[in-house]
Amino acid sequence: MNRPVLLVIAHGSRDPRHAATVQALVRRAGALRPGVRVETAFLDFNLPSVTGVLDRLAAEGIRDVVALPLLLTRAFHAKADVPAVLRQAPPSLRIHQAEVLGPSPLLIAAVERRLYEAGLTPGDKSTTGVVLASAGSTDPEAIAVIAETARELRRTGWCSVRPAFASASLPRTEDAVRALRGDAGVRRVAVAPYVIAPGRLPDRIAAGAADADVLADVLGPSPELARLLLERYDGALASRVAVAHSA
Repeated sequence: MNRPVLLVIAHGSRDPRHAATVQALVRRAGALRPGVRVETAFLDFNLPSVTGVLDRLAAEGIRDVVALPLLLTRAFHAKADVPAVLRQAPPSLRIHQAEVLGPSPLLIAAVERRLYEAGLTPGDKSTTGVVLASAGSTDPEAIAVIAETARELRRTGWCSVRPAFASASLPRTEDAVRALRGDAGVRRVAVAPYVIAPGRLPDRIAAGAADADVLADVLGPSPELARLLLERYDGALASRVAVAHSA
């Protein structure tokens, strides 16, 4: 019996680094589960489009698809854009929408991996303040999830962790960096971009980290994210709730 296709749906960007990073992550996830076919599609800016991939899969005779939004929070894209495009899928497809990636302990582990790769060590945690810098959202649920993720990161032993946002919300990265300088016990400040792939907003985060001591890389094709994609795939199949198609 063929396993359902995993369709990873990314936002897309005019920045070519975005699509390249997404594809690298998807390849890594596919390598972890060779028996599962993994496809990539984009909501905007890049090809292939979601509708294009769904039409192609239907034409091939595929019947079951797990659609995974490559998003860290349930903001507008997860609540509106992704369900809307999935409702337009060919009626022959049974589509199961997976949950967004966050929150998850694997994301905390990926953030720490990037901080260590940037030069920090576990021994630095008790004297290092971290700015958890996300893209930003006007959705209260998404903002609350970022705040809770910052608290979870703090519980792993970092001296202090503050959330920041590149757009839509406050504080900005540079403001959080300045605030951490005033925290008791903070000897160095690190900025951890809580974003999956490079692009305009991650570049804004990097610019705001000019006065930080350490700037970590985006989460990218980390092994933790690759494992998380498969966790969400398995969870969607376990729930067996299919997306209703438009009439």
